[in-house]
Amino acid sequence: MFDTITPLFPGLPGGPELLVVLLIVVLLFGANKIPKLARSSGQAIGEFQRGREEIEDELQDVAGDDDEDDATDESSADSVSTESASTESSK
Repeated sequence: MFDTITPLFPGLPGGPELLVVLLIVVLLFGANKIPKLARSSGQAIGEFQRGREEIEDELQDVAGDDDEDDATDESSADSVSTESASTESSK
C-alpha cells in the first residue's frame, strides 16, 4: 500500500525548518529573553561538563588506587609464596 514513508525532517533540519523553529522560539520567549536563555543554557552545559570531568577524575583515581593495590597484593603474595617455599625446603 505504502512503498516508502518519508520522515518530516530527514537528517538534520535545513534552512526552511530552522527558520520555522527560530520563528516559534521568538514567538514563545520574545526577542528580549533569547540572549538570557542562550546564556543560561551555556552555563548549564559548562556546569555539566565540569561535573562530568570531576567524576571522570575520581574514577581514574579509584582505578589508579586499584592498580596500586593489585600490584601490592601481587608482591605480597609473591613474598608469602617465597617464604613458604623456603620454610618447606628447610624442613
